[in-house]
Amino acid sequence: LAAGARPGTARRHHVDSVPLLSLSLLSGYTELTGQPIEFTTGDAGVLIQRLKTEGANTPADMLITVDAGNLWHAAQNDVLSTVDSSVLNNNIPAHLRDEGNQWFGLSLRARTIVYSTQRVDPESLTTYEDLATDKWQGRLCLRTSKKVYNQSLVAMLIAEHGEEKTEEIVKGWISNLATDVFSNDTKVVEAIVSGQCDLGVVNTYYFGRLESTQPDIPAALFWPNQGSTGVHVNVAGAGITKHAKHPEQAQAFLEWLSQEEAQSMFAGENREFPANPAVESVPQVAAWGDFEASTLPLSKAGENQAAAVMLMDRSDYR
Repeated sequence: LAAGARPGTARRHHVDSVPLLSLSLLSGYTELTGQPIEFTTGDAGVLIQRLKTEGANTPADMLITVDAGNLWHAAQNDVLSTVDSSVLNNNIPAHLRDEGNQWFGLSLRARTIVYSTQRVDPESLTTYEDLATDKWQGRLCLRTSKKVYNQSLVAMLIAEHGEEKTEEIVKGWISNLATDVFSNDTKVVEAIVSGQCDLGVVNTYYFGRLESTQPDIPAALFWPNQGSTGVHVNVAGAGITKHAKHPEQAQAFLEWLSQEEAQSMFAGENREFPANPAVESVPQVAAWGDFEASTLPLSKAGENQAAAVMLMDRSDYR
């Protein structure tokens, strides 16, 4: 989560230990352009409220954050400006950016199924919806519903199925839990490895971090819903603030972040997929294989977030 304060500003922060912007990326842009970048950090909600409170007095030129739900809220709170950029429109697919061009995805993470390679036959895996069936009774692990990643997943399911069907799915997940929900995705993967459960749902980069330190980890990723709705994806992204003092420099930096060199670094260092489809993933990420992703507009993650939170509460998903 990040907000910027000076020309071309972006701000680096670690969200669940995932760096949005590395110092090497920031220094690389400064070396290329001579443009210094300053940053401050904080929780997404706090930064959005700060932008609202500061109004025209804000020193921030750019907001960078994870999850389309957060980006949608920033746009709804009228703290971002519309960006007219053919570079960004050409580099970032329409479903990975705001329909009004107020924010743009910069890296892509899939929220997908991870399973034990010792206890689960991947041929038995199919869809997110199938995780609610009886065959997974007592075998499923999930992260808490309090985090935006699962809220966005359920919000996108609402966009696909409507609330009634989605509530059936979520209640099925809860009935299949092997243990209490976990505070983060890393703990979900660790629980699968330790045998507490057999499979779960995580963002791909969490698995990638563990795989980097444990190359022989007895777990793997599975791409669900292929040939139908596709894998649920989300983004880390950015927008230019409504009252940016240096909008031209900020736009130049944002456009650079959408291009090949920066995309490779930004996504690679975060173990994510480039949002620009013309840029190849780093070898570790590419080794997970290709998949068909959902092309539903990610704005739905924000539009349906309140309904998702209430649905999860009704389903006793804590």
